[in-house]
Parts: sequence; C-alpha cells; structure tokens
Amino acid sequence: MVEIIGQDLDGRIDDKDAYVHAAYERAIGYYRNASRSNKFYYKSYRFLTIFLGAIVTLTSSLAATTFVEGIPWLDTTLDFAVPIIAAFLTIITGLSQNFQWGSAWRNMMVNKQRLEGERDRFLATEPRKRDYRKELLILNGIVLAETESFFQRVLDSETYPSKLPPLEGTKQ
Repeated sequence: MVEIIGQDLDGRIDDKDAYVHAAYERAIGYYRNASRSNKFYYKSYRFLTIFLGAIVTLTSSLAATTFVEGIPWLDTTLDFAVPIIAAFLTIITGLSQNFQWGSAWRNMMVNKQRLEGERDRFLATEPRKRDYRKELLILNGIVLAETESFFQRVLDSETYPSKLPPLEGTKQ
C-alpha cells in the first residue's frame, strides 16, 4: 500500500514529509475507490434481490392460476421461467452474502475516515516535531488491520502472519 512504484529508493528519502503525505493520500484514494465499488455492488445486488424475489413470486402465482392453464404456451413458459428466475435469485443472494459488499463498504469508509484523521493530525503537527517512522507504522497498522478484518469477514478465517522482528525503538 505504501510502496512507491517507479521510484528507486536506496534507503534514503529526501523529502520525508512529501513521502508520508503521499503515502496517506494513496491509501485514502484506495479506500475511496474501493468504497465506491463496494457501494455500487451492494446497492445493485440488493436491488436485484428485491426485484428477482418479486418476479419469482409473480410468475409462480401466475403459473398457478386456472387462466394460465388454459393457454398451453404461457403455462409452459411460466413453468420454465419460475425455476430459472429462482436460480438467478439464489446466485445473486449467494454472491451478496459471500462477498458482503455492505460491510466491506462500511469498513472502507471507516478506514478512509480514520486515515484522513491521521493525515490531518500529521499535517497539523509542526514539521520539526514529526516522527516519520511512527506515521508509517500508524498508516501501515490501519491498512493491515483492515486487511485482516476483510479476510476474517469474507473467508471467516484468522490471519496469522509470521512474526516480524521488532522495529528499532518499538515494542512488539
């Protein structure tokens, strides 16, 4: 998330303020775009669930009427349409439940707000009092926590990455 693509970093960062600020902006941009996508999918799939549910109810009700039984081609069409629409409804609800776009949208928005708050705190701190290592630890910690939350939510599993050695000047 915080990598700089196309830039040759040799361990030295000339403008640490710009580097940290750009890292916050990239992370915020990622969460803004991901949130937008999740919102679109959530609302689209909710609409399709409601719409297809109503269509299944309507077509199955029509198929059961004596009026339709008197029209063989319509009776046959509805007999095929009901299970096909129900299958699409099942697929839509399954996708929605498995990918959980609603909770992903919420989490993306919360993390975007959290990152914006941290970015604003960083920018409000006097440049000579800024701790760049701490800023990157905060930023990466927020991103890592959201990533773990995503996999917990979607895969219903915990992530246990290998333990990294403690960073200089921090406790782990």
